[in-house]
Amino acid sequence: MPGGVSVIDAKQVLKGRNFTNADALAFQPGVFAQSSGGGDGLRLSIRGSGIQTGTNYFRSGILMMFDGLPVTTPAGTPYELFEPLGLRYTEVLRGANSFDYGGLQLGGAINYVSQTGYDASPFEVRAEAGSFGYNKQQVSSGQVLGKSDYYVSITKSYRGGYQQQTAASSFGVEANYGYRFTDNISTRIYFRYRQTENGYPGYLTRDQILSNPKQAQSTYVTLQSKRIQPGTKWYGDMTTIRIDDRSKVEVGFDYQDAPIDIETGTTSAAWGYKTVAGVLRYKRDDTLWGHASQTTFGLDTYTDLEAWTTNRTRVGTGSFAGVPTGTIVRHTSYGGTDNYFHISNNFEAFHGFWITAAGALDFIQRSTNVWYPTQSGTGTSSVNFTPRAGFRYVVTPHVTLYGNVSRSIQPPNDWQLLSGNVYTSGLASGLNSSGVDLKNQTATTFEVGTRGDLLRNHWSLSYYHSAVHNELLSVMTPLSQLYGNATYSNASPTTHQGVEASLDTDLVKWTGGALGLRQAYTYQDFRFNHDAVFGNNKLPGIPAHFYQGEIHLDLKNGFYAAFNAQVSSKVSGAYDNTYYAPSYHIFNANMGYQWPKKHRQVFISFNNLANKHYASIVVPGYKAAGQQLAVMQPGDGFGVFAGLSIGL
Repeated sequence: MPGGVSVIDAKQVLKGRNFTNADALAFQPGVFAQSSGGGDGLRLSIRGSGIQTGTNYFRSGILMMFDGLPVTTPAGTPYELFEPLGLRYTEVLRGANSFDYGGLQLGGAINYVSQTGYDASPFEVRAEAGSFGYNKQQVSSGQVLGKSDYYVSITKSYRGGYQQQTAASSFGVEANYGYRFTDNISTRIYFRYRQTENGYPGYLTRDQILSNPKQAQSTYVTLQSKRIQPGTKWYGDMTTIRIDDRSKVEVGFDYQDAPIDIETGTTSAAWGYKTVAGVLRYKRDDTLWGHASQTTFGLDTYTDLEAWTTNRTRVGTGSFAGVPTGTIVRHTSYGGTDNYFHISNNFEAFHGFWITAAGALDFIQRSTNVWYPTQSGTGTSSVNFTPRAGFRYVVTPHVTLYGNVSRSIQPPNDWQLLSGNVYTSGLASGLNSSGVDLKNQTATTFEVGTRGDLLRNHWSLSYYHSAVHNELLSVMTPLSQLYGNATYSNASPTTHQGVEASLDTDLVKWTGGALGLRQAYTYQDFRFNHDAVFGNNKLPGIPAHFYQGEIHLDLKNGFYAAFNAQVSSKVSGAYDNTYYAPSYHIFNANMGYQWPKKHRQVFISFNNLANKHYASIVVPGYKAAGQQLAVMQPGDGFGVFAGLSIGL
C-alpha cells in the first residue's frame, strides 16, 4: 500500500494484560487510544478523526471491521464488541490506505482478524487478575475437522475501578465456523455477543485530578450512574470464490443488534439499533503491456433497520417530583444508509515502481425525527466522488518510498443531527427538541513516507497534511453531560497535519536471545484556519506529541522482560486554548515466561510505577475563559497485574 499501515501480531499483545483495546492498540504510530476507568469506551482517534467524541459514545471517523466485514454503521461504531482476546492479528490502515475496504473516512480503518481452527489450540484457558479488583477469564477452543474448522472463545471480566463510580463488568462469546466446499470455494460464518456494564463518574477538573484522581462528580455518585450494553449481537458471513489463478470474489454480509441503556442523569435513555451491512469485492491480477496490474472493484453498504431512543424519568425529585419513575420524556428515531462503490488499480510502471489510481462514488443519507413530546424532523442526502492517487517505489528489497493524495468523506452519525434547540419547559426540559442540518466532513490529504529494514532497524515514517472542510466538532457543557450527550456542529475550515513514526531496533543479539527497543511517536497539529471566533487556535482534546518506547529482553529459553514509557504533551481542554491538562510521563514494566514449543505462559505487569496523577482523556468544553472546566478523566494509578495461559 502506498501509505501508512501496520499490523499488530496478537502474540506480542498477549505477553501482558489484555483488558481493553487500549492495551491492544499500544505502540501504533498515529493511533491515540486511551481507556477511561478501565471501561470499553475508548478515546480513539487516527489523524484527528473523531477526536471530539467522548468515551461513552459510538466511535466516529474510523471504519471498524471484523475479518473484513464492517461493524461501523450510520450511527458510528458500537464499542462493546471489541474484545481484544481471540484475535490473530489487527490491521491498522491509516487514512486513505483503507480504500480497498471501503474506508473513506479521514481516520482510515482498523480490521480485527479472528483466530480460526487453523491457528488455535483444541483447548486453552487464560486468567488475569490484579489491582482495582480486576479479574478476567477466557476459555477457548479451535481445531480443523476435515473440510471444516471452528473457533470459539468465551470471556468474562470484572474491575472494581481505580476511580470511584467506575466498576466495569463484561461477558462475551466469539465464534466462527469455516467450510471449504472445494479448493476454490470457501465460506466462514461469524458470531459475536457481548454484554457490558460500566459505571459513569462524570468528568473532573485539572486540579481535582492532580489532587485526588480517585474521586467522581458527586452528582453521578448520587444518581448511581452507569451505562449498560445488555447484549449486543453480531452475525456475519464471508464467502470467497476463486475464479482462477488471477481473480477471486469475496461476498459478505453482517447483521447487528446493539441495545443500550444509559442510566447517567436524571433521565434514562434506552437506545435500540439494528443494522445490516454487505460487501462485494472482486480482485484480479493482470499483465498489461508487459507490466503487472492489480485491480479491485468493491461495493460496501450499511443501513439502519431500526434506530430509536426513548428517554424516561429516573428520579422523583426536583422537576420530576410527583412524576412516576419510568414516565416517557422524549422519543426519537434515526435513519441512515451508506453506499460506496469503489475501484482501484495498482500498476507497476517499471521494476519496483507502482502507481495507484482509485475512485469511489458515495451515496449517503441521514435523518432524525422527534416524535414526542413534540414532532420535528431533519434529513440530509448527498452523492459524492472521492478519488485517490499514489505511488510506491521499492528502491531495494529493504527500502520503500511512498506517497499519495486522497479525498475523504465522513458523514455525521445519525444521532449527531439531534443537536438543535432544547426544550425549555416540561418534563423534557434540557433535551434537544429538533435536529440540525449537519454537512458531511470532507478533506483532501497529502501523504509521503518510507518504510523498510536496514542494519537491525525496522522503521516506518509518514507525514500527512489534510485540508478539512465542515469538520464535525462537539462541545460538552454541564447540561449536555447530565443528559449524556453533546452538541455537534460543522466547523470553519481546519487543518490536520502530523508525523507518524515507528522504529524497532535489535540492540544486541546473541545465540541465547536478543535485546531490542521499539518506539512509536505521533506528532499532531490540528488547528482552525482564521476562524471568526477562535482564529488559528489549535483543536482541543488531543496531545500534539505522544511517544511510547519500550526496551525488551527476549531469551530463547522463554523468559522475557520489558520496561516502557508513555509520554504525552499537554492537552487543551477548551476551544479558546486557555485551559490545559498537564503533560505527563508514566512508566510500566512487564515480565513473563513462555514455555518453548508449548502453549503455556505466565506474566506479571507493573503499570504507572511512579503512581503519576494525570488526565488520560480530555473531552473539551467551549470557552474556559480562565476557569477550570470539568472535562477530564484520570488515568489509572499504580497497579500490579498477573496472568497465565495454558493450552493443549
